[in-house]
Amino acid sequence: MRISFIGLGVMGYPMAGHLAKAGFDVRVYNRTFSKAQQWTQEYPGLAFDTVAECVQQADIVLVCVGNDDDVRSVTTSPTGAIAHMKPHAILVDHTTTSANLALELMQVAEQAKVRFMDAPVSGGQAGAENGVLTVMCGGEAADFAEMQAPFDAYAKSSVLMGEVGQGQRAKMVNQICIAGALTGLSEGLLLAEKSGLDIGTLVDCLKNGAAGSWQMENRAQTMAQDQFDFGFAIDWMIKDLGFCLEEAKQHDLTLPLTQTCSEAYQTLSKEGLGRMDTSVLIKAIRKQAQS
Repeated sequence: MRISFIGLGVMGYPMAGHLAKAGFDVRVYNRTFSKAQQWTQEYPGLAFDTVAECVQQADIVLVCVGNDDDVRSVTTSPTGAIAHMKPHAILVDHTTTSANLALELMQVAEQAKVRFMDAPVSGGQAGAENGVLTVMCGGEAADFAEMQAPFDAYAKSSVLMGEVGQGQRAKMVNQICIAGALTGLSEGLLLAEKSGLDIGTLVDCLKNGAAGSWQMENRAQTMAQDQFDFGFAIDWMIKDLGFCLEEAKQHDLTLPLTQTCSEAYQTLSKEGLGRMDTSVLIKAIRKQAQS
């Protein structure tokens, strides 16, 4: 099975590496070609400096880039993947985008006789590096079944959520839940700090109970230590929560916690913290609590 991987960022680079280590014939493309060349020095595979050359003979093309416009530039543009993929190959978008973009890609892919799935991932950089991501998929059941072997190379779980677009909508729910967990964790840590509780002992006590979460186990200590220079950047979370709020608007819903978190992240980004991990939310909540 020949797989082309487009986008070698903090997520795509290790994901493509897991595919190569699993024995797939992997070809890679990155906007900065030197990054693709670096990848081939670490893993078996070929690097190309154009999307067209990278995807021409691929059975599967995987995309993991930054935002909707980035996806369009490497998929639906004249130099993008869809125009150069062979008929009946599968295009899988791992980027977190709007559900509307997923539907747009499906329509363009259908015209080119290419199959399409939206498949955003959760688990962050650590999940990608360790091959334990969660993949949320929208598309046809037959295509999902065909993707199981590649998904297994870098994910611990892949779930078909429904038709195209449902993968992205599932990721929206995921991001809303993360925002809620970080809000509660931030407020809890502020109270713990003022009460003189030892954070390490507190986490060990709570993590296996009803309050336990990935955020508590992996971020509580660093939040208490004012360390945020790692993980999923808030500028990406602002983008993702924007998708959530736009989707909610289409269903005549208001999401007050999501709106508040989005505004807090936007303020933090304007303060120069846009590349900090999403757990930096505690700074905004601390400021609100002390005002």
